[in-house]
Amino acid sequence: MTSVSLSPNGDFLTLDLEGQPRRFHAIWLRDNAQDDQTRAPGNGQRLVALRDIPAETKLAAVELSGETLRVSFAPEDKTVEFDLSWLAANAYDKVARAEAGWLPDETTPWNSSLMSDVPIGDFQQLAKGGDALRDWLGKVTRYGFGKIENGPLEDGSLFKVVDLFGYVRETNYGRHFEVRTEVNPTNLAFTGLGLQAHTDNPYRDPVPSIQVLYCLESSAAGGENMVVDGFAAALRLRAENEEYFDVLAKYCARFEYAGDAETCLRSRRPMIELAPDGELIGVRFNNRSLAAVKDVPFGDMDTYYAAYRRLGEIIDDEAMEVTFRLEPGEGFVVDNTRVLHARKAYSGTGTRWLQGCYADKDGLNSKFAALSAQQEG
Repeated sequence: MTSVSLSPNGDFLTLDLEGQPRRFHAIWLRDNAQDDQTRAPGNGQRLVALRDIPAETKLAAVELSGETLRVSFAPEDKTVEFDLSWLAANAYDKVARAEAGWLPDETTPWNSSLMSDVPIGDFQQLAKGGDALRDWLGKVTRYGFGKIENGPLEDGSLFKVVDLFGYVRETNYGRHFEVRTEVNPTNLAFTGLGLQAHTDNPYRDPVPSIQVLYCLESSAAGGENMVVDGFAAALRLRAENEEYFDVLAKYCARFEYAGDAETCLRSRRPMIELAPDGELIGVRFNNRSLAAVKDVPFGDMDTYYAAYRRLGEIIDDEAMEVTFRLEPGEGFVVDNTRVLHARKAYSGTGTRWLQGCYADKDGLNSKFAALSAQQEG
């Protein structure tokens, strides 16, 4: 049973949705009105600024009619309607999260147990869009990575992967970079050495939030790709030692990269990044690019390095990793703000040629949201 009541002074209303009371302020409701005078019908953007709404806005009357709530405002003498489902989805009157490092329901941390259920998409099906692309993108947003199979084999095929959801982000490496053994390489990624699991380009601000790696040749022994959920690693660290988690979230690390005379990239961000309300929103971990840590007070530096070491040990634990080999025509997409990637060492015989590029999560999230809305609509 749904019911609604007004506060005595009209500052807010209380909407009881099947036993769940939710309060909404008058000014919040007025600012979020959905009528054509407040929001553009085509794109939903606001047509008024907050300065156009009286600061003394009150609720004059409320009325329930089926699944619609009709609200009248004073002093404007304006009446608008809200869908109850919209109010329920956007309710903010709830207990704040008390624990730092919480994750939203649509994000699922994982470990090596995900090996049997890696999010895999067939490129030929994904390229058609629709349900196949929506479902695969949904898994990428939930787990932070996804693999692609049955893709084209020509040079630059990784751009067709990015075209599925967004746009290439160009860097000093160009629109893409080659991953194969080079003489006198400018980056350790271009050697046959194994690499510790890491996030890419932590020295950029903002960091590229999506990375794509795509295989064109793979006859060399070894070189398996590996991914580790940085969120799961951070939460495991918190469970083991909350002080370690807190110190890596509290203080900034510094990252640097200078590949040539024209490049000097620097950033200052914590290894574990939290939103102001404590949500875990990012992990930056890259031992190759860590500069001198100088933002930690002397009294906390021992704890900081102990925490850094332990986080690295957790990331290196095989129980945290999902491993797979990329064959020609296969690739993977990784959320570079969350999931660390690595590769095993490979031999100097045969060939191994991957291409990589960067993109951003806003495009991927937008594509997933739009496809989901189309299905619901």
